[in-house]
Amino acid sequence: MRLLATLLFVLTATVAQAQVVTRDIPYANPAHERQVLDVHAPPGAKGRPVVFWIHGGGWQTGHKGLVALKPQAFNDAGFVFVSTNHRLWPGVAMGDIIRDIAKSLRWVHDHVAEYGGDPSTVFVMGHSSGAQLAALVCTDDRYLKAEGLSLGMLKGCVPVDADTFDVPAIIEVAEVRARVHGFPLPTSGHRQKFGNDPVKHRDLSAVTHVAPGKSIPPFLILHVAEHPDAGAQARRMAAALTAAGITATVVPVRDTWHAAINDNIGKPGDPGSEAVFGFVKQVLAR
Repeated sequence: MRLLATLLFVLTATVAQAQVVTRDIPYANPAHERQVLDVHAPPGAKGRPVVFWIHGGGWQTGHKGLVALKPQAFNDAGFVFVSTNHRLWPGVAMGDIIRDIAKSLRWVHDHVAEYGGDPSTVFVMGHSSGAQLAALVCTDDRYLKAEGLSLGMLKGCVPVDADTFDVPAIIEVAEVRARVHGFPLPTSGHRQKFGNDPVKHRDLSAVTHVAPGKSIPPFLILHVAEHPDAGAQARRMAAALTAAGITATVVPVRDTWHAAINDNIGKPGDPGSEAVFGFVKQVLAR
């Protein structure tokens, strides 16, 4: 069965369409140099579902070009693909980064139809720190509400290999591990990036904001199978969603690593990629 699926994927890829790519579109006014996004669209697109991608980099590095195979793969599957930048820590606080994501989603709402996308059918995805941002903007509706939007525009969330759905938990795990093994405490870890206020730690945790009746979309949570922290956090997030009656699927991907699980989305035969494309197809079929 997997061989057949791979062959079909390869046959589809061989007739890949040329992309219409528009880069460095500002989503704020006035816009910081980081407040820009790229749109990759199939030619002649109209009313297509949208994948909105948030890069990783520990909130302090990375850029919208870290998309590997994804733009072409999603275009070939009939999606408009949007990849956004955000301002970086420590130049701005974590809350400002999340507000950048909400502001860029406002741009999608207002303008993606001009590029062939459907602003009411948006899948939010991200890798690593981008996965934390994706999960938070899909659960804490205050950020979208501040932009005049609602969670109703979001049809699905796909965080990839994140370890920060529950910020207090990951801080405690890292610091206890260091003390138990006699290692120095982290000097550029989650406590430094999220601050020392436990109230803020909870407020910046996606699990805190999961509740029924908020139009939180279904989640597909990917993580490296051998990554204990990402695995524990994925299960924690899924448990919170499921308890609130929200569909959540956790897929541990074996024989991969943190960068590869991201880069392989769109690669024929890759288990993580197959899970992602299966998820969006299932959601759109509902």
